Amino acid sequence: MTADGDVDLGRTVRLTIPAKPEYITLSRLALAGLARVRPLADETLADLKLALTEACSNSVRHAYEDGEGHVDISFELRDDRLIVEVADDGTGFEPEPSATLDEETLSEGGLGIAIIRSIADEVEIGGRPNGKGSRLRFVKLL
Repeated sequence: MTADGDVDLGRTVRLTIPAKPEYITLSRLALAGLARVRPLADETLADLKLALTEACSNSVRHAYEDGEGHVDISFELRDDRLIVEVADDGTGFEPEPSATLDEETLSEGGLGIAIIRSIADEVEIGGRPNGKGSRLRFVKLL
């Protein structure tokens, strides 16, 4: 139920991939499949694929030093928004809270978080409830 008492007709899709670059495409395919359930403008879908790729790439690149691990991805499709969460059980990280697309960001890395912030309407970055790893959640209003 929503805050106003209406039934929320949201749908959630969960995907777990190995923390390897070649599997990130699967997350993009899942997102494209959701766009068949709730049609999205081509530009919106392209932006969401970019944000998702950046979020997954962060986990793949930084979470597991030995390259062994997994990335959990969930897509929650609601009537008015898409909520995407990317999580891992790796080492975790603390990004700069104000990462934006500026000269300093471009020269020092960290561009992925800035891209996600520029595409999404809401972004949350933190740890997982189990106390291990990282969790990046972003919301795109539709």
